[in-house]
Amino acid sequence: MKKFLYSAVSLAVVAIVLLLIIPLSPFLMDVMIILNISLAMIILLISMNIKEALEFSIFPSLLLVTTLFRLALNVSSTRNILTNQGQSGQVIQAFGDFVLQGSVAVGFIIYIIIVLVQFIVITKGAERVAEVAARFTLDAMPGKQMAIDADLSSGLITEQEAKVRRNKIQKEADFYGAMDGATKIVKGDSIMSLIMTLVNFVGGIIIGLVQGGMEFGQVLSVYSIATVGDGLVSQIPALLISTATGMIVTRSVSEGSLNDDVSKQFMAQPFSIMAGGIALLVMAMVPGMPKLQMLVIGGGLVAGGWQLSRQMEALGTGEMETEAETLLPGEGQPVSEEEYYKDINNVYSLIGVEAIEMEFGYSLIPLVDESSGGKMINRIVIFRRQYAQEMGLVIPSIRLRDSSSLNTNQYVVKIKGEEVARGEILVDYYLALEPVNPTKEIDGIDTIEPAYGIPGKWISIDKKEMAEIYGYTVIDPLSVMLTHLSETVRKHAHELLSRQEVVQLVENVKMNAPQLVEELFPNVISYGVFQKILVNLLKEGIPIKDMETIMETIADSAMTVKDMETITENIRTALKRTITRKFCDGGVMRVVTLSADLEKSIITSLTKGEQGMYLALSPDMMQNIIQQLGDEIKKFQELSQDPIILTSQVVRQHFYRLIEQFYPNVYVLSFNEISNNIQIQAVGNISA
Repeated sequence: MKKFLYSAVSLAVVAIVLLLIIPLSPFLMDVMIILNISLAMIILLISMNIKEALEFSIFPSLLLVTTLFRLALNVSSTRNILTNQGQSGQVIQAFGDFVLQGSVAVGFIIYIIIVLVQFIVITKGAERVAEVAARFTLDAMPGKQMAIDADLSSGLITEQEAKVRRNKIQKEADFYGAMDGATKIVKGDSIMSLIMTLVNFVGGIIIGLVQGGMEFGQVLSVYSIATVGDGLVSQIPALLISTATGMIVTRSVSEGSLNDDVSKQFMAQPFSIMAGGIALLVMAMVPGMPKLQMLVIGGGLVAGGWQLSRQMEALGTGEMETEAETLLPGEGQPVSEEEYYKDINNVYSLIGVEAIEMEFGYSLIPLVDESSGGKMINRIVIFRRQYAQEMGLVIPSIRLRDSSSLNTNQYVVKIKGEEVARGEILVDYYLALEPVNPTKEIDGIDTIEPAYGIPGKWISIDKKEMAEIYGYTVIDPLSVMLTHLSETVRKHAHELLSRQEVVQLVENVKMNAPQLVEELFPNVISYGVFQKILVNLLKEGIPIKDMETIMETIADSAMTVKDMETITENIRTALKRTITRKFCDGGVMRVVTLSADLEKSIITSLTKGEQGMYLALSPDMMQNIIQQLGDEIKKFQELSQDPIILTSQVVRQHFYRLIEQFYPNVYVLSFNEISNNIQIQAVGNISA
């Protein structure tokens, strides 16, 4: 049965072609005309209920099929009118009588007005809208591609998701290009309708006078009714389809075949099917209408739509019950707050802190609440997976909660109970990041992107496509907030590595290399020291995914070296391929170097204290280094690369400690941490 439904459209198209050849009886003609009108109504209602063109991506193909159907009915009705003395079913007769009302002139005037409205107003307007939409969609493609690249680089989406979104953009362009051509079909259909009307009227009069032997007045009455009725039953569905065309192009292409899409997308709109059936039942009240055919078809549509809606409601109720059972598994009645905290064990729940928290103002709740369509939790899951694959650390669960102490558009990120980041977004707007040389300025509310500090503007939804055309990178509010959260987590990842997480990571390695773990713990190193080493690596953005290499380097170094900082430097050298891949772009690494005199000064100023070696430079030299570094970092703003300082291995860790409080986003690498096949390009130098 399912295969038959999927093949129904193909069989219907074949049947439509046969209608051009095979004559239809008046009864079957009435059935086909009623089906044509009901189909046009359903298409119009669906086009009014969808949010974007992707939900009705079969429309261009459907437009061609419905136009062919109308033309086939026109041919069949013309054959009946010319061969059966103007008789081609009750629907055409009823429409003709109802419009003419005894006056041929008035009837033709009304019919011509309807044709002109459909041809000049609806069809011409839809054609223009489709043309503009196709051009704007093509012009906006570069901006949309940039937005996808921005989400991919910030970790909000995976490579596979980026590929899907790029494919969707391409399909949007194909869809609107197809719609631009499909509107020409509607225009041609209107012209053909006028020609058919002229053929019916003139041909009918000639045949009636020559072959039928009727009087001129009788011929005029019979064939005028048939001509106007036939024209109206063709123009009314054409008018509905033209209106749907105009609606669909103002709001990109599905993955399935046409048969599959028709079955899925029609059955997903039970209200539209019921509304079309009710409209047919109302039309059955028009005098002269074939009540049997209209009542059967209209009642079938109402019953089918009602059954579909009941099934969808039952499915939705089942999901809600399942969710309720998941969220509320406890038994018994809730107790008061005072009774709950009488148990001293419950008080201990108040003194713990969450590893990561995010609080929202009232206006931002719909972005988070899954019941309201919020997708933030899914995006966080994607980020956690990608960060684990990239850095080797699993981000703990993020506690999301609303807060009455915040402004309605504000949000706060907390690490271990303390605020580390704050931002403000406008839910009903898009953030447009300014390009280096924008084609044209766009009006909006000036702001600063919270994650990277890039100037931007909050723009209304209607200005989104225009901003992309002008070269702006347009980001939705949820992506702005998620980018800020992800960058904050990356910056504080070393604070999230707990002792328990270290044990879990070691147990994960133990499954593949049990002898290595037994050799290292606890004879060579303790879990506490191992945690500090991993924290040092994460603090400087070094992935800890290759845990076996890290453990092997510790085992080898611990035989001769007891200093934890020196062991960390040896690990960084062992991870040179990982470090090179992370900081190198296209085989070239742009860096700022230190002069030989400055490195010599740093080495000679090293002093040994209780906490190990520390740098004892004069305040004037420290200020001079920080000032020079600030000037050199500005050069990286025009490069697609993080600022990198390249030093010798002896100086590296001490120079990093010197600048980290002033420039925490600057990476300090040593020559030993870079692969030999990489080209190093110095963009600046810091001297003593």
